[in-house]
Amino acid sequence: MPLLDRYVLRQVLWPLAIALVAFTFLLMVPTLMLYAEDYFAKGVPPLVFLRLVVALVPMALATTIPISLLLGLLVGFGRLSADREFVALQACGVSLRRLLRPVTLAALASALSCAYVYMVLIPEANQRFREITFTVAARAGGEVKPRVFNDDFPDVVLYVEELDPAGGWEGVFLADASIQDAQAVFTARHGRIGVNEAEQTVLLTLEDGTQHTADREGNYLVERFAQHRVQLNPTSMFPGQGPAKGAREMSLGELRAQIADVTGRGGNARFHTFEYHKRFSIPAACLVFALIGLALGVTNRRDGALASFAIGVVVIFAYWALLTFGESLVNGNEAAPALAVTPGLAAWLPNLVLGALGLALLRWRARVADRPLWIPFAESLWKRLARPTAIGASRRPFGILDRYVVRIYLRILALALVGMSLLFYISAFVELSEKVFQGNGTWAMLGAFLWYSTPHYVYYVIPLSVLLATLVTVALLTKNSEIVVIKACGISLYRAALPMVVAAVVAGSALFALDQTVLGPANRRAEALDGAMRGSPLGRLDRQWVVGREGTIYHFAYFDAERQRFVSLRTYELDRNMRGLTRQTYAEQAAHVDGDRWRVERGWTRTFDETTSRVPFEAFDADERVLEAPELFSTEPPDPDFMSFTQLRAFTERLARSGFDVVRQRVALWRKVSFPFVTLVMTLIAVPFAVTIGRGGAMAGIGIGIAIALGYWGTILVFSAMGAAGLLSPALAAWAPHVLFGTAALYLLLSVRT
Repeated sequence: MPLLDRYVLRQVLWPLAIALVAFTFLLMVPTLMLYAEDYFAKGVPPLVFLRLVVALVPMALATTIPISLLLGLLVGFGRLSADREFVALQACGVSLRRLLRPVTLAALASALSCAYVYMVLIPEANQRFREITFTVAARAGGEVKPRVFNDDFPDVVLYVEELDPAGGWEGVFLADASIQDAQAVFTARHGRIGVNEAEQTVLLTLEDGTQHTADREGNYLVERFAQHRVQLNPTSMFPGQGPAKGAREMSLGELRAQIADVTGRGGNARFHTFEYHKRFSIPAACLVFALIGLALGVTNRRDGALASFAIGVVVIFAYWALLTFGESLVNGNEAAPALAVTPGLAAWLPNLVLGALGLALLRWRARVADRPLWIPFAESLWKRLARPTAIGASRRPFGILDRYVVRIYLRILALALVGMSLLFYISAFVELSEKVFQGNGTWAMLGAFLWYSTPHYVYYVIPLSVLLATLVTVALLTKNSEIVVIKACGISLYRAALPMVVAAVVAGSALFALDQTVLGPANRRAEALDGAMRGSPLGRLDRQWVVGREGTIYHFAYFDAERQRFVSLRTYELDRNMRGLTRQTYAEQAAHVDGDRWRVERGWTRTFDETTSRVPFEAFDADERVLEAPELFSTEPPDPDFMSFTQLRAFTERLARSGFDVVRQRVALWRKVSFPFVTLVMTLIAVPFAVTIGRGGAMAGIGIGIAIALGYWGTILVFSAMGAAGLLSPALAAWAPHVLFGTAALYLLLSVRT
């Protein structure tokens, strides 16, 4: 391979590899956060969790390989252009077309890798992921959460007060939810679930409890038991014959067989055909991105970098949008036959459109290499960041050095925020657009989901962006020998890094403010929309079942929050250890009077004791009862992810006064306090690391940043899981990662040459 090709490949492959690792890790973080704490708390072996992590990698790589190639080309050629090396190449007679040779090699390697991931690794990994989660769910008895009404099993509503560390549950309430008024209710001091994967049976064992049954004649029977077994419907845990394969879990051979089978039976195999062609079209997108990356990255000018990056971001989103549009045309065959296209054409549509765009850009760039790409908004933002402030020097809060460092820092921070947030948007868009095509949602719902998910994305992107901005800023200053000049002027490294520390404090304050204001409500709306599009809308059963502050369980058909009226209200008052009911009340309607007083109409009341088995009822036409304030029924179920620090603290204190185990809530509460400090700790540890990089520059800084982020996030996950499992105090579980990394940062700061 000629020297030029090797040199160009080195410049491109290094940022490509870093982007690949960074974006793959970033895509896996939400899923790891979702599973890690629950799995560790349930005692799942670390090896099983490691297998889950490995199974997630191919799913992320399928998206990140083409994106990383494009960004690697933009960064690599951008550096060549910024250092005027492309001018030197042109002076030596090297044309833009000559550079196609190393670019094509990188694109072919990326395309082959992406093809292997799509055709071999993803089907195996998806199936392995389903099998692992299936096995863990079977072992743990489903995702049963304490003090939440679980409807994982059809026709059954299950409520558990606490999880027993030795296994099972403490305080169990089980009701038949197949019809509006439950005909059978079980209460028990202890319960556990048994799952037989071979026989596909789910058996719920209740101990020391009571069964309440109403027959068709209106007789009410109470039976007490030492142990009782309930056979549950296993449909949700054993769909078909276990975790069946979908189109994305099938290999190419299985897809071809499925297409032939469906077509032979006269069915519609358009979706499977589209999926088959997509296995080839997405890897081929690497060649398209190579054309666009070369055309956007190479220039004789030193400016226009932000415009090139912004257009690269638009290209990435445009590709997935066109792929989604093609899938909509395929699925619109019956609803809109005039718009239907062949599945092959739909799968290759983004490559055809963007390929033509890439050729046009390449031809244009070969003729006008001195002309930068121009985006009014992007260039205006760039100039504002680079322009000195207009206020007088005496009123400026920072000196010239501070403003210079802040300008570099903010530009890199903005690029990191945009790039990483875009990755989340693309991932969510690709995943949920399929639900829209299947008729489970609308484009408005998908747009609303992306909008309400933005605070969640920003909440987790800000710390990593702050880390990368600090590392890259200091690394660039070191590479350009500006740190040497700063020290020669008598300014220490600590003083030069002060603006970045201030920015980290501001970012941490923004994280806390975000958690206190919009994060919880936005997460709730986003999860509700996500559940609705996936066919399992949140709140359907949760809001028909509510637990009062004194442990009373309320079940209702409908609650009008504006008029403060119930329709078909039933209350279950339980004894302290949940062995049985003390009283049950039913009312056709209930209207709020004042405070916690309600007027109930046309109902009955049954009062239970230890001696009666057949319990008569006391009917009433109208009566006044003490229930709960209307706010309890109009608010959403408590969940730490949906609550601010203030709300979670009040909820935890209320639970603690009631005698509940609040370890998980206290861990979540301390995490809400400690997490914003991650920006400060990352900044303090990044400054000395960046100085030790030497003249490695931005790419070395990003590489170090990824390694630090991996270690930091892993430590946070492990300590949070240990706290939730009761192995550490909540405060220690939340603060230990910051203490460990903060101590390391302090040591490096004191040992680095300032």
